[in-house]
Amino acid sequence: MLHYNPGVRAPWFIRILYKNAIWKVNTSEKVVYLTFDDGPVPEVTPWVLSVLKNENIKAGFFCVGENVHKHPELFRQLLDEGHTAGNHTFNHIQGLKTNLEDYLTNVEKADRLIGTPFFRPPHGFLKRSQYRQLKKKYRFVMWDVLSRDFDKQISAEKVYSNVMNFVRPGSVIVFHDSLKAEKNIKEALPKVIRSLKKQGYRFEKLKEQTNEKS
Repeated sequence: MLHYNPGVRAPWFIRILYKNAIWKVNTSEKVVYLTFDDGPVPEVTPWVLSVLKNENIKAGFFCVGENVHKHPELFRQLLDEGHTAGNHTFNHIQGLKTNLEDYLTNVEKADRLIGTPFFRPPHGFLKRSQYRQLKKKYRFVMWDVLSRDFDKQISAEKVYSNVMNFVRPGSVIVFHDSLKAEKNIKEALPKVIRSLKKQGYRFEKLKEQTNEKS
């Protein structure tokens, strides 16, 4: 089984287990990659898209297939606005609690709606057998900085500091366009964007040819 510390940044030895995954982009330039998990949902995703549009930022959205099915207009909007879509399974299922066949079926069900080369496992947990099979088709995208905006036990200010204290050139940063993160992301995301721009960072979206680094 593969898993990692639920902190802001995964330890190096866990990153080695996902040898083909993108954790951090290999660059010395001050560029970062914003990604959003668990959407699209009408309560949060349109707000995120509005912020990104106003800031002229392209990002990656790791979508839950069930949400895409419920809100196809939001999924189409994020694509039309130039963002990258990723597969986050159909039902946001946990790999460690699901057998191989059911997990692969769930991922493929989502892919029929999302149609993307990128995959991120919900909760960051995955069995080796699942990883071995999925990496044959998908480019795994993990993260260098986990904002933890989903954690209702921490404040938006802590979410902000989680990002700003750990960000570095090439960081893949994770927020969540979901109900559980609504309060924190709406307070923290604009502040993070403004602060990173002030420090000279620019924002890009992941592409298939992106060079990864642990």
